[in-house]
Amino acid sequence: MGNVFLYVLLFIVFILFLSSFFTVKQQTAAIIERFGKFGSIRHAGLHWKVPLIDKISGRINLKIQQLDVIIETKTKENVFVKMKVSVQFKVIQEKVYEAFYKLEYPHDQITSYVFDVVRAEVPKLKLDDVFERKDDIAIAVKRELNDAMTTYGYDIINTLITDIDPDIQVKNAMNRINAADREKSAAEYEAEAQRIRIVAKAKAEAESKRLQGQGIADQRREIARGLVESVDVLNKVGINSQEASALIVVTQHYDTLQSIGSDTNSNLILLPNSPQAGSDMLNNMVASFTASNQVGEAMKNASKKKKDDDSNRYIEPETDFDNDED
Repeated sequence: MGNVFLYVLLFIVFILFLSSFFTVKQQTAAIIERFGKFGSIRHAGLHWKVPLIDKISGRINLKIQQLDVIIETKTKENVFVKMKVSVQFKVIQEKVYEAFYKLEYPHDQITSYVFDVVRAEVPKLKLDDVFERKDDIAIAVKRELNDAMTTYGYDIINTLITDIDPDIQVKNAMNRINAADREKSAAEYEAEAQRIRIVAKAKAEAESKRLQGQGIADQRREIARGLVESVDVLNKVGINSQEASALIVVTQHYDTLQSIGSDTNSNLILLPNSPQAGSDMLNNMVASFTASNQVGEAMKNASKKKKDDDSNRYIEPETDFDNDED
């Protein structure tokens, strides 16, 4: 009986001896308490504690952790948005005691500060500014959290606004506005392209007309030079200028009839087309030139007479003054 009791006692002592050893994982800290009072902090490795006296009260994770906080708030124009703020934090290794004993629920504390800062910053901004200045909001959150959580042994590594989600109706309205702006820009570009095409076409037509006019002028100049040469040749063989002109007109008249007749698809009819037509044309041209010369001479004489009358009216007052003196 005594041997059995001895064996049991030895077994219990052996179990207690084994339980006095414990290990702490890397990037973890263990809190040792003795009779409910803080004793020590143990870091990574194999450790020993007094059986039945020392107790592992808890373990603290020293790795960088991330907490995602989803917040619903409104902007300056009363548009409600949901924002996702990711907070990356860790326990300061030198402040494990504060992190374990001063703050019981760190996630809730961090969430409260994030809500407070975001709901203070976002209502100052319009919806477009919230998207553009999300980094400024994240910096404000980090600054506020660092000031508050350092006291409790936590270091805020970074804060990121990973999502901004407006109401579905606001999204649709923004998409419609964006689509309308793009259509407006497309219409402006198309109008500008059309204007460029019209201007280029007008310049091309103007250049074409200029070259065409220059060609016609050159053609008429050569025709006139040819007519002068033809008249000179005819004068040399004893044909006077009037007969030469009539011969040239008749020749050109028949050349025109020949060119019209050579085109089988032409529907043009030249009237009159009798041999007398060339002579009548020449007589009419001569009469027109003669009448034009007479009108020109009459206008010159009238203008000269008007100038003489104006000169006489300007001299008459001086003549009357001289008569009065006499």
